[in-house]
Amino acid sequence: MRQKHLAGLIFALFSATSAHAFAPFVVKDIRVEGLQRTEAGTVFNYLPVKVGDTFTDDNAAAAIKALYATGFFKDVRLEVDGNVLVVVLDEQPAIGVIEFEGNKDFDTENLRKGLRDAGIVESRVLDRAVLDRAEQEIKRQYLNKSFYAATVQTVITPLERNRVGLKFRIYEGEPAAIQQVSIAGNNVFTEKDLKKEIISRPRHWFPPVNWFSSSHEYSKQKLQGDLESIRSYYLNRGYLDFAIENSQVSITPDKKDIYIAIGVAEGEQYRVANVKVAGDLIVSDEEIRSLVAIKPGEIFSREKLTETTRAISDRLSNEGYAFANVNAAPELNKEKREVSFTIYVDPGRRVYVRRINIVGNTRTRDEVIRRELRQFENAWYDGARIKRSKTRVDRLGYFEDSNFETTPVPGTADQVDLTLAVKERPTGSFTFGVGYSNSDGVILQAALSQNNVFGSGNALSLNVNTGRSQRTAVLGYTNPYFTPEGVSLGYDLYYRTYNPSETTSVSHYKTQSSGLGVRLGYPIAEDDRINVGLSFDNTRTTVYSDSPDSYIKFVNEFGERTNTVLGTISWDYDSRDSYLAPTKGVYQRLGGEVALPIAEQRFWRTNYLFQWYIPVVFKDDTLLLQTNLGYAKGYDGRPVPFYKNYYAGGIGSLRGFKDNSLGARDSYGNALGGTQLITYGMEYFVPVPVAKPDKTFRMSVFVDAANVWEAEQPVVFGDIRYSTGFAVAWLSPVGPLKFSVGYPLKKQEGDRTEKFQFQLGNIY
Repeated sequence: MRQKHLAGLIFALFSATSAHAFAPFVVKDIRVEGLQRTEAGTVFNYLPVKVGDTFTDDNAAAAIKALYATGFFKDVRLEVDGNVLVVVLDEQPAIGVIEFEGNKDFDTENLRKGLRDAGIVESRVLDRAVLDRAEQEIKRQYLNKSFYAATVQTVITPLERNRVGLKFRIYEGEPAAIQQVSIAGNNVFTEKDLKKEIISRPRHWFPPVNWFSSSHEYSKQKLQGDLESIRSYYLNRGYLDFAIENSQVSITPDKKDIYIAIGVAEGEQYRVANVKVAGDLIVSDEEIRSLVAIKPGEIFSREKLTETTRAISDRLSNEGYAFANVNAAPELNKEKREVSFTIYVDPGRRVYVRRINIVGNTRTRDEVIRRELRQFENAWYDGARIKRSKTRVDRLGYFEDSNFETTPVPGTADQVDLTLAVKERPTGSFTFGVGYSNSDGVILQAALSQNNVFGSGNALSLNVNTGRSQRTAVLGYTNPYFTPEGVSLGYDLYYRTYNPSETTSVSHYKTQSSGLGVRLGYPIAEDDRINVGLSFDNTRTTVYSDSPDSYIKFVNEFGERTNTVLGTISWDYDSRDSYLAPTKGVYQRLGGEVALPIAEQRFWRTNYLFQWYIPVVFKDDTLLLQTNLGYAKGYDGRPVPFYKNYYAGGIGSLRGFKDNSLGARDSYGNALGGTQLITYGMEYFVPVPVAKPDKTFRMSVFVDAANVWEAEQPVVFGDIRYSTGFAVAWLSPVGPLKFSVGYPLKKQEGDRTEKFQFQLGNIY
């Protein structure tokens, strides 16, 4: 038997000249030894020697090199047993378990996900390179959160079946915080003004501020964004030669404090001398020029120039030119400090949409989304219709986000595919919780709702809640596309009790109402809709010894139990960009209801609601202007039932005043409400400065105005009350949350004020 080990073979490879260390032989068989996890077939696949080959020193070197290169083995030996090649392998251990210790500020699953993304998972072969990658990935995650003092120690524990357990012991330390940001070289604008443009801020002296903001945490990406913000600040004010000369970041030896120094060169300010438009304009020259936002004689603004090129591109996209190229070429006159621009327009080829793909809708049916699209397949590409389609999809309320992507069709020059990617949000829920309002106190709530039943777009809900003054049970169903044209059909069944005797603001009485109704909605334009409805209501009214005389008189005249057949009609206009947290657009609703003379009650009411959301100053800031007007009147000699009166005061109408406390009062000082209502005001919304932006989590400052009048009273604008203050609104996981601090600006003797007001949950 001939038997030579790997050492002899390698020695022979280096020492042999004209003769081999052993005589070559024909391989009759190959035997693999030492495998525990790796399949023998894997070894044969990598082994460059097959049965029947003549085995030489060169074959041996190639085989050893190939098997080591797989990374599966820490030792490889070749032995020869007669004419049998024996491959003896010592496998690398596999990762059996990955554990973390000491990670307090980082979620274990996030760390594990980071390792997975780097290719480090259980069952993977362990080698030094894998360990280095794992440690570097963990450190990277900590460095991204400013934990510069974080260290990682890996403990390897042997397990059965040639496996090992990895435990990463992490010492997090304290996150490094920005202590100072300095800007040098600025003469035109103060350092204070420039610092307002950047996100990176020194750690606040008041710790709770740091809990809700990450501005004191340093990151390279954040600094690059800050430098670009400073550059934009100068370029939007005419400083075309502006440059960032340097940016230095230093960290203290204990890795706790960071200092940022930025050096700038301002240059000279330029004005616009002339603006020309050249190229294939497609649409009229006059229309293109109307889109030019930058004018001769003005101080140059990069923002206006960008707005101009974007507006022209968008206009051409409405004509089917999806890939229009619009560029502005500057010509500088440094002596006069003027700049001229020629805007070159290259529309490219006109394209049409071959196919629209929808991805990400795991629950919602394609047809529910497609019926909202205004861009059609096999039609010319239209940028305005695509934007409109996105807005309509967002308004459904089924998705957290939606985005269109345009992809050219391979092999064609005039076709594109559109992909609409949506991210679904929960549209159904079963909740049992607690709400709170100032007027009702603690309210128990139970809700079973599904706004997208089986992905059909239909809505089904059952809501039950109870408070000190009101209890409600409402069952509703809505099919928004009862017909393909978008006619909606809905049904409602309800039971309500209202007992303001449990509160201190409203005159004492109690009602118990039950009813059912049907409603239809007709789209008359893209943003307009007409709604009609018919319902039957049975109300039992109870009055007390301390109830107003007018209430007692009404019950004596019409009885405790009355029926009402109510017809309703309304016009809705909605151009808001979002249902949950609008930032721009208008919502209007003009509605009327009349108690038909086939039942006991005879009255009519009309309401007009107007809301205008205006984006101002910064991208995510919004100004809301709103008003709500109401008027009610009886007919056939009958009055408006007092329980149909309007009320004002509190969240929703006039913050800073107690709920439903405005207007005329009875002898006990309780509010009677009225048949005439006026509310109006303005509110300025800004995002809450939290680490993760949330469009539904906003702060605001407001000015409210409101009052109500009885039927026989003239409307006196001098009687309107005013308030101001600040508020927080959040669509939280447990329900809508509203909190306000209001200060009356105008009040009269006897008015009931309330500075702090809070509401959690939908109060029906």
